[in-house]
Amino acid sequence: MVEEVQKHSVHTLVFRSLKRTHDMFITDQGIPPAKDDKGEILKRRVKIIDEYKMVKDLPKEGQRKQQQQSVIKPYETNQWQQNQETSIQGTHPVPSGPENQETSIQGTHPYPSGPGVQLTDGTAMQTDPSYNASVEMALYEQNSSMCNIKKINKQILALVTIGQQQALVPKKAQTMPKPVWHPPWKLFRVISGHLGWVRCIAVEPGNQWFATGANDRMIKIWDLASGTLKLSLTGHISAVRGVVVSPRQPYLFSCGEDKQVKCWDLEYNKTIKHYHGHLSAVYAIDLHPTIDVLLTCGRDGTARVWDMRTKACIHTLTGHNNTVADIRCQAAEPQVITGSHDSTIRLWDLAAGKSRVTLTNHKKSVRALTLHPKHYTFASASADNIKEWKFPDGNFIQNLPGHNAIINALTVNSDGVLVSGGMITYFIIIIQGLNLTVFLQGLAGP
Repeated sequence: MVEEVQKHSVHTLVFRSLKRTHDMFITDQGIPPAKDDKGEILKRRVKIIDEYKMVKDLPKEGQRKQQQQSVIKPYETNQWQQNQETSIQGTHPVPSGPENQETSIQGTHPYPSGPGVQLTDGTAMQTDPSYNASVEMALYEQNSSMCNIKKINKQILALVTIGQQQALVPKKAQTMPKPVWHPPWKLFRVISGHLGWVRCIAVEPGNQWFATGANDRMIKIWDLASGTLKLSLTGHISAVRGVVVSPRQPYLFSCGEDKQVKCWDLEYNKTIKHYHGHLSAVYAIDLHPTIDVLLTCGRDGTARVWDMRTKACIHTLTGHNNTVADIRCQAAEPQVITGSHDSTIRLWDLAAGKSRVTLTNHKKSVRALTLHPKHYTFASASADNIKEWKFPDGNFIQNLPGHNAIINALTVNSDGVLVSGGMITYFIIIIQGLNLTVFLQGLAGP
């Protein structure tokens, strides 16, 4: 006996379809929980400890004033200026009075201002006998005033305020020239299709297409030339935080906040492998450029090295005290670099699975890393600034300031163009060598 199928109206079927769509794509994960007074107090305490741990214990006010006085005592402003004026004037006294406001600078022997010019009071020139080396051979006219001397001092010296006192110190030369203004870039195309924040992007090595992962738990593949959607991959049950395309196999790897690491076969458009081991959300993923090794890192404070073929966890890299936000891999030593929310960067020995160097220059969470494709250097991004480092020991090179907010993404091309994006309405492009800075307007977001 065949059981009859219960028939429903079109309205009921449409309502059920809408409900399934609502349950699948619209969640309450983005809705903030109800405020709890005790929780807010605890949250603020944790944030204060996290942000101001390094500067909580400051020296006492008396010790600080003594240190400031000892530092600026040789350069007290009034005495220093008097000594400078005395040394410039030499042994000859300067007449004073309302009729002699403009005084001459006396040298050793006057000489005419040019060949064939008669030596008179109006044409006499002198060399400065006691000024410093930068203006030792400067020429002064008979009626040059002390105001001109003060102008020269302002060009060479800077007035620095320390506490309640001031001091004149030599000006420090600029380490980087001022960027040259260039025409602003224009938006080329907006590609829409995701229903949540786009968290990651990866371009196929052949530049034919690119993949994106978002908070809607979907991976979408787009045509790079036209920007049209080619494929949507579903399988993650939470936000997708990282995607990477293999240059040697037709595989795409992804990781997400559901603790899962997946391998997708792009010939069959389905998942073929799962890598289990992370205890919390997985935030970043990368591939080794020469061997079949996969690297991931996440909120459990560890980075894991996986055998791509056997799905076995080769190493668990422990040492960070907080979330590991980004991971990068290269063929040269050190082969693995990680950045963490504990404000440190670690360089790892891949063969031994141990940390080689720990870099502590950053004062806030390190959220992004990028490796230069040609130079033996890398860059790291934090809320304070971008720092450039040199392999293999992680020697500090320079700071790249410019952002006023947290930086979440970094990348660099073979021409030395470094692109950084943060939680603010612009990106910054820095071209090494030319020191070019370009501001690109964009949308504020994570």
